[in-house]
Amino acid sequence: MLSGGYANIDTATRIRCEKVMNTGTVLRMFSGRSRWNLQPNEFSLAIERQRSSASGVLDLTASNPTTVGFDYDEEAILSAMNNRKSLTYEPDPRGLLSAREAVVHYYNEVLPAADIDERCLILTVSTSEAYSYAFRLLCDPGDEILVAAPSYPLFEYLAEIQDVQLVSYELVYDHGWQIDFHSLRQKLTARTRAIVLVNPNNPTGSYISGQEKTELNQIAAEDNLALIVDEVFLDFALDGARHFSLFANQDALTFTLSGISKICALPQMKLSWLAVSGPAQQKREAMDRLEVIADTYLSPSAPIQHALGTLLETRAGIQTQITGRLRQNLAELDRQLAAQQLCSRLQVQGGWYAVLRVPVTQSDEQLATELVEQQSVVVHPGHFFDFHVDGYLIVSLITPEREFSEGIRRVLSFFH
Repeated sequence: MLSGGYANIDTATRIRCEKVMNTGTVLRMFSGRSRWNLQPNEFSLAIERQRSSASGVLDLTASNPTTVGFDYDEEAILSAMNNRKSLTYEPDPRGLLSAREAVVHYYNEVLPAADIDERCLILTVSTSEAYSYAFRLLCDPGDEILVAAPSYPLFEYLAEIQDVQLVSYELVYDHGWQIDFHSLRQKLTARTRAIVLVNPNNPTGSYISGQEKTELNQIAAEDNLALIVDEVFLDFALDGARHFSLFANQDALTFTLSGISKICALPQMKLSWLAVSGPAQQKREAMDRLEVIADTYLSPSAPIQHALGTLLETRAGIQTQITGRLRQNLAELDRQLAAQQLCSRLQVQGGWYAVLRVPVTQSDEQLATELVEQQSVVVHPGHFFDFHVDGYLIVSLITPEREFSEGIRRVLSFFH
């Protein structure tokens, strides 16, 4: 589910649960890190009830591109999996050379000025696994990782599973989103090991600026920290601007994550990567250690690695469709917002989501629950993404156009 994942809404609505202490004899066999309250909350129960009703529900939280009406190059994708080389087992902890070369070719097209080396790539089955590798590489139990708020909530679970502590720094909104570097610096301790950022952020859709990139590199160098940068939505700019990437960043030890789940809209194919850049000695040491970690798992399958070059070649067609829908839905959202005065949206530069600012009459979760019960429409409450105050709802811009238009109409009519 990381950075806009594909789990179903019933799982997603329970992700913000708090740990509870289980002291029963049977449950003592389980680790404390998995001691979560897994009971459904009122929001997820309301969705379940509405889905089973005659009227059903409009889902404005769609995140799975394979189920929302896009056309894939079926022949190319399926043919790519039919490769005789897949019958031979050739384990490589970094991933097959041909697959890593395909990733390099992709970056040479989207970031032609980047200094890219296939020897500094590690293939994984998902960005979640790539995060796990990076956390294991950098942190001992109890060490700290800084993560932006708002941001996608699964970081919390990934960190807990790795016995890492998450500490949040703030993103602030003032005619666009910026990193609050005062907040970030205040959160640094002797146990801080890395700073995580998503570029563009999910759900704010904000890209890192050149000035922010410079300051992050400076902090990392001063405090001997690594940067972990999730760029799965990098290709989906909506404002027509050319944005900064931290791929091949040379000024600080940097781990850049991406994969075909977003680039090619193929989450089911399960192939991502972790690219290491930075000062030569740090980069070399990181790769040597990561190779041992990756060799322990040898996760990606041979068929998907052999198919990677072809799959990346199909991205243009699917990205054109997705970007077209993102812009059309954003325009429809703006059209409906212009006809009223109670709700607005925050600026979005890229990604698949939009953030709505709505009147604060109750908690965001209560509001989202009432929207399900009274309007038969599902949106994400702001606290799901670690908004620390109420008055924010998040909607998916990859929702099919007619459903999106009707769903937004229902949301706005609720406030009138």
